[in-house]
This record gives sequence, C-alpha cells and structure tokens, in this order.
Amino acid sequence: MKSMSMGDPRTFPFIEPPPPASLETAILYLRDQGALDSSEALTPIGSLLAQLPVDVVIGKMLILGSMFHLAEPVLTIAAALSVQSPFTRSAQSHPECAAARRPLESDHGDPFTLFNVFNAWVQVKSERSRNSRKWCRRRGVEEHRLYEMANLRRQFKELLEDHGLLVRAQAATPGDSSRRLQEHRERRALYRLKRQHEEGGGRRRKVLRLQEGVDGGSSDEDRGAHDDVDIQDVKFQLRHSLDQLQAATSSAQDLTLDQMALLKLVLGRGLYPQLAVPDPFNSSRKDSDQIFHTQSKQGTVLHPTCIFANSPEVLHTQEQAARGSEASRGDRDQVSSKHQLLAFVSLLETNKPYLVNCVRVPALQSLLLFSRSLDTNGDCSRVVADGWLELQLVDSESALRLLAASVRLRTQWESTLDWQLAHQAQRRRPEMDEGEDTAAPGDRREVADLSRDLLRFVASEVPYSLRRLTGLEVQNLYVGPQTITAVPSLPGLFGSSTLSPHPTKGGYAVTDFLTYNCLASDTDLYSDCLRTFWTCPHCDLHLPLTPLERIAHENTCPEAPQDGPPGAEEAAPDPVQKTSALQRPYRCEACQKDFLFTPTEVLRHRKQHV
Repeated sequence: MKSMSMGDPRTFPFIEPPPPASLETAILYLRDQGALDSSEALTPIGSLLAQLPVDVVIGKMLILGSMFHLAEPVLTIAAALSVQSPFTRSAQSHPECAAARRPLESDHGDPFTLFNVFNAWVQVKSERSRNSRKWCRRRGVEEHRLYEMANLRRQFKELLEDHGLLVRAQAATPGDSSRRLQEHRERRALYRLKRQHEEGGGRRRKVLRLQEGVDGGSSDEDRGAHDDVDIQDVKFQLRHSLDQLQAATSSAQDLTLDQMALLKLVLGRGLYPQLAVPDPFNSSRKDSDQIFHTQSKQGTVLHPTCIFANSPEVLHTQEQAARGSEASRGDRDQVSSKHQLLAFVSLLETNKPYLVNCVRVPALQSLLLFSRSLDTNGDCSRVVADGWLELQLVDSESALRLLAASVRLRTQWESTLDWQLAHQAQRRRPEMDEGEDTAAPGDRREVADLSRDLLRFVASEVPYSLRRLTGLEVQNLYVGPQTITAVPSLPGLFGSSTLSPHPTKGGYAVTDFLTYNCLASDTDLYSDCLRTFWTCPHCDLHLPLTPLERIAHENTCPEAPQDGPPGAEEAAPDPVQKTSALQRPYRCEACQKDFLFTPTEVLRHRKQHV
C-alpha cells in the first residue's frame, strides 16, 4: 500500500478492515526492518523490497549480499532459510548420522551449516558415480528439501538480475559439435524418463514399510529403487546446469575470514530485530537447559536441530568458560569483550518456545550498528539499545570512540546503500549489454572502504558487560523532559550532527537513533519498594513516601513554621536540592506554589484540589 501511494493504511476504506492492532504491528515491524522511516514513508531499501516478491528478511539479505559482492553465498543461505529444515529428527538418536554430519557443521550458526550441506550435496550431484540419495540418508538429511533450496536459489538469482542488483551471467559458449550432440541426447533421455514417470506414476501403489531406523519410509519415496530412476534427480538436471551450479558453490565455499565476518554482518542486519541474549548463568547449566531471552519473550530455548544445542560452549565468554560450573550471581554483570547475541529466523512455540535457525553475532558491535534506538548517559559509558539491553563499558574514552565510529559507519552504510539502489535502475536498461558491469570505480571504492571500516570496527575489543533490563528499570529509564534547553558543546564527537533536546526522553537527540545523556541514574531506583504512608503534620498531606522524600517534603512544606528572623520570608529562597532521582519541580496552578514532588506526590496533590 505504501509503494502504491494509497495513503495511511489506518484510514484506508477496507471492505473488511483488519484489526487495528494488526496494522500497528505490521507498521512497527516494517519500521524495525528499516523499510519505513520515522514518518512512515518508504525508505530506498523499502521501495525495492516492495518490488521483490519475497519475505522482508530474505529480501534484505539478498540486497545487502549483492552490495558487498557476497551474492553467491547469500543466495544459498537465503534459499536454505526459506524452506523447512532438511535435518531429520530421527537422525539425532543415531550416532552414525551425527558422526557423518559433523564435518559439515559450523560453529558460526545454522545458516552456515545449511550452506555447507548444500555445497557438499551439489558436489556429490556433480560426481555422477555417487548416489546423492544414499549420501543424504547417511547424514540424516531430507534430499527433497535440498531440491527446494536449489529451485529457490535459482529464482532468487533471477530476481536480483531482473532488478539490476546482480550482473546477468553470460551464456556459456557452445562446445564442439560432438559435445552439443551429447548434451542434446542426455536431455532427450531425461525428458523421456520424466514422461514415462508421469504416465505410469498414477498406477503405482503406495505400500508402507514398517522398518526402524533412518532408512524407514514408504515405497513411494524409494520408488527409484525399483525403477533405478530418481525422478527428483531427473527434474533437477532438467532445471539446472550442474556445471554452473558447481562453479558457483565452489567459489562461494572458499570464504576468507573477512568475507565470513561481512557475511555475518549481512545476516545480522537482515535478521534484526530478532535477537536473543544468553542467560548469564548458562555456563552452569546443562546443554539442554540453555536459556535465552528476546525482547518480547523470556525463557526461550534452542531448537533440538540447532547447532548450538549440541555445542553451547561456543556462546560462552572466555571468562564464563573458565569458571564453568562455579558460576555465581556475580556473573550477572560479567565484564568481557566477547559477549555474543543470537540472531534467529523464527520463534517456534510448541510445548516450549524454540529459537530456530540461529547465528551468533558480536553483541556490542551488532547493537551499535543495527539498533533503532541507542540511549546513553553523560560519558557514554552506559548504553541502552532498543530499550531492553544495557551495555556498561569500562573505559568511557573507548565508549565515546566506538559510539562516534558507529554513527559514522551507519551514515556511510546508508549512503552507500542508497547510491547502489539509485543506480540499480541503470542496470535494467534494455540497451545495456548483458554481462556489462555498470558499477563505477568510485562505487566499488566506496564499498571497499566501507567493508574495511566495518571489519576494523567488528575486530575492536573493548571490555563491557551485557544484561537485559528488568521491567522496573525500563519504567524509570529516562530522565524526562528538561527545563534547560542549552545544548552542550561536543566538538568532533558526533561529526556534524546537530544536537537538540529530546521532547520525551530528555537529553539531546543526536541522530534519529541516538539520544545523548538521557538515561536516569540508578540512584533510588527501587525506592518505590520502600515507601510507607505518612501524613504531614503541617499540611495534612497523606502520601506513600520514602524516608528521604519525607525529609525533603518537611523542608519544603509551605505550611511549616518559619524559625528565621523577621523578614526572612522575603529573602530569596535557596535553590532546592533534589534528594531523589524521581523528584521533579512541580508548579501547582491551583494553589500557586512550587514543589519538589515525585510523580506519585503530584497525583496525590492534585486530588486535594478535586
């Protein structure tokens, strides 16, 4: 609707309008994904996502992968994440399957494991002497899921080529006459096998076989055992060129460490905001009892097919791994430079909430680069991302340097992406020769510079603590609007950004995602739990107050007797000193008096005038 300029979907005259809550959820989701800006207008990447007939997360991965010249591995991973998991549940109880699958597993996450499985399967398919069905069965993999991945991968590649995000591959040069004749005979034989299968497939009976183990199944699944023909393989060879697919997967399989780090950034930004933070006491739990928390769901666990379910130690910091089972309450604020988050594809809720298809990403760098909201204190040593994850950095100087670098990198990333999307229309011009690369040298240089800066930023090691905020802390997170509107001078810290007072959080808005010095101090944060009802002996004010708030009220009560000399009431009063972080200056229009009240005291005072 946004791409078709149909106005605000909230006021659109639907014949059967959807629930308002569903509309708000959809708009919030698109804003979190970066498809809509703060004014709910389409961003450049949102306009392109509206043209791609794929899920928003998959579309973001494809666009960012083509930007960093990682299209081939991203095509495979995007296709793998778009189908059901190819791993069978029954294979988990078979040690032979687990041992055969172990060389293909990647400790970076499930997307990379699926990437390795698909590449190895294509290699087996290219070796015509090997049986791919037996290869999959031995590793507990459903081969028809891999066929689905191959089909989706081809469709995704055609989409990128049609929208100018990927240079269309040149047609293969024909070989000699004998080679062309051989290929023609092979395709004719494949078409004949497919036709015979379609003609006789309806008359074949399906008989269930009662057999234990991974090899059990129906005769329809293994009908190729009788006919010596795998119809899925026949269709696969008719749709795909094995030589081209093998060449693409071979080039994508040999990724360098830098390419792997960039690929994880692409996946992290594509999957954001679907992040989960490990529980601080996971190092003392069993593998099956590992707990993770998302922004909206606490106490989630890893899906049994997840690679981290069998190797959770890769998610622990070095300090936690050294302590092992000796973890204590002090590990809640463990300081380390190796904290990690899990970016997941979906949350499956059955008897337990399961995280499905997870990849681990560095916590500090990912939050600084991807968060839609970053809030800091005065020296930037405390950062709250998206209102639920708190980062406490040990060195304030390093915190300022990292925060300034993240602002610069995000601006550079967005400008480079907008430049790429602005020029994608040129690659769709009909008069352009196929295979011609329209990327300007400056464009390539900008991407190379951005890649280098991102890798340097990800490799930075700064000690910090990571934790999830409690509900009470979230309620008292910000200082609120301030009466002082003077903007502090911060030369060179945030570049050319203009600081302005934030109307709701307090502090100063630096960019659309960064608010400086808006976090309230944790002093007296839990004072609500210590309040008791108390009646002022002078003004009969009856409120639940803490001892500090009671003393503050007694000192500022207008009905209290004045012990000073005559004429002292005309003297200018001393500035009122706050004794609680929750107190704010309050002017009562009914009694024309100034008070220093907490929000609860304000409500109680207003009731006296009703």
